[in-house]
Amino acid sequence: MPKLPPLAAVRTFEAAGRLENFSRAAEELGMTQAAVSYQVRQLEDRLGRALFVREKGRVRLSETGQRLLPAISGAFAAMGDAFAALTSDEADVLTINAVTSFGGTWLSARIGSFQLLYPELAVRMSMSNQLIDFDASNVDVAIRIGKGPWPGLRSDFLMRQNVAPLASPAFIEKHGISEPADLLRVQRLAPNDSWWADWFAAAGVATPPAPSRRGIELDSQLQEASAVQAGFGVAMLTPLFWHVELASGRMVQPFDTLHVSDFAMWLVHRDNRVGVRKIERFREWLHAELAKDRHLLPEALWEPLP
Repeated sequence: MPKLPPLAAVRTFEAAGRLENFSRAAEELGMTQAAVSYQVRQLEDRLGRALFVREKGRVRLSETGQRLLPAISGAFAAMGDAFAALTSDEADVLTINAVTSFGGTWLSARIGSFQLLYPELAVRMSMSNQLIDFDASNVDVAIRIGKGPWPGLRSDFLMRQNVAPLASPAFIEKHGISEPADLLRVQRLAPNDSWWADWFAAAGVATPPAPSRRGIELDSQLQEASAVQAGFGVAMLTPLFWHVELASGRMVQPFDTLHVSDFAMWLVHRDNRVGVRKIERFREWLHAELAKDRHLLPEALWEPLP
């Protein structure tokens, strides 16, 4: 980066140029008029160009000053916004990004209770399976799936990733599904997904041959669950996310076997924001809400990866 002029001189020029009056700039900056004139002259000497045209009793920007002032004013405004953002960490908006499968199911169904618990906080939630760049976004916290932890982030383990085949009751009855191997002869969503082979292995079914066709492939568990409830097949889903649908009978989990992957779900945020009130409140609430569902999964799935 080229060496910049002294910030004090640049700041003085910005005020004097914006006001086109050295006396008023001096009042705004808490300086004397002589000090303003000195700082401006120092900057002009450094640049080798006049920034003001001095006329009897007044000053006005030169052509060079007119070109320079908008960029300088914009830079100071941007710096002001950046420092304001830092001082508003206790502000009233919490921005969350969550993986689609979790954000669109479990979290969406419960986030209202967080709002009621902390009515002074507004919540903005987005869903994406892409990794969030905290430095390039206004996201406060993210829920991601991976092996973790990650450098520069505080990573809170939530639970291990797990899936099992789910289907509609009518689909199970229609196809007479009574044992895991029966799933080899029915419509499976994303049949080439490696989760299927892993689940069959966990269920004690000999490694099945690769499907002869790719079948239906959808972008998220949200879409797959809609297809399942419409009777279009059986999908590999995370039972906890669909606990309400399972409890109501709209979907069924025909077998207890779970495929547990090497990945886990984590709550993450930049480690330099530990202690920010809105983040800490959400972190505490999320752990407490998950604890209410602890009985729904084997205990090992709530323990960090070895």
